Amino acid sequence: MINALNKDNFHKYVDSMRFALYCITHPLDGFWDLTHEKRGTYAAANTILFLTLLIRVMKLRYTSFIFMTVYWEGINIFLYIASVAFPLAMFVVGNWGLTTLFDGKGRLGQVYMASCYALTPYPLIQFPLMIFSNFVTVDEAEFYMVVSALSLLWAAMLFIAAMGQIHEFGLAKNLLFMVASLFAMLVIVFILLLFFSMISQGVAYFISMGKEIMFRL
Repeated sequence: MINALNKDNFHKYVDSMRFALYCITHPLDGFWDLTHEKRGTYAAANTILFLTLLIRVMKLRYTSFIFMTVYWEGINIFLYIASVAFPLAMFVVGNWGLTTLFDGKGRLGQVYMASCYALTPYPLIQFPLMIFSNFVTVDEAEFYMVVSALSLLWAAMLFIAAMGQIHEFGLAKNLLFMVASLFAMLVIVFILLLFFSMISQGVAYFISMGKEIMFRL
């Protein structure tokens, strides 16, 4: 019984990973089925996000120096990973928070899942491009840059299509809320900075108070 359930879960995971390829080639139908027909899984979404972060880190090491010069002394891998994961988290929360107020149909988990699936072109294109970079010359750099930009543009268009299908918005309304989500991300950053600033000031106050008490004692 347990083996059968594990096998079913594995097959569902494989199907949901394969479905990511359908989403990036048929975004309107794909992202609708992703959540409304429950064709996607969180396991596949997490895998795509992990591969995106992994490829981003691998590019530092394995991309030819012709296209990327890395100063390892100034690289913090955790911050480098956070430069993708943190904005993605802010977008998911910001988009869900705004659309919930204006009749958006998508739930927080669905927004996260669709966002991760929209990242699929990045690892799919950047991994072979990373290998390809070690076999081309400077004269062929333009091809590399165009294909690299294509992966980002493709992912951005998939984000727009995904949010429209998840929330059941028309094109104009969806674009409006995509832009509004970017402003929501700035608001979240401001609130977080304000929160941590207050925390640091509070901690500093109690530390100075403790030092004063110790001094007087």
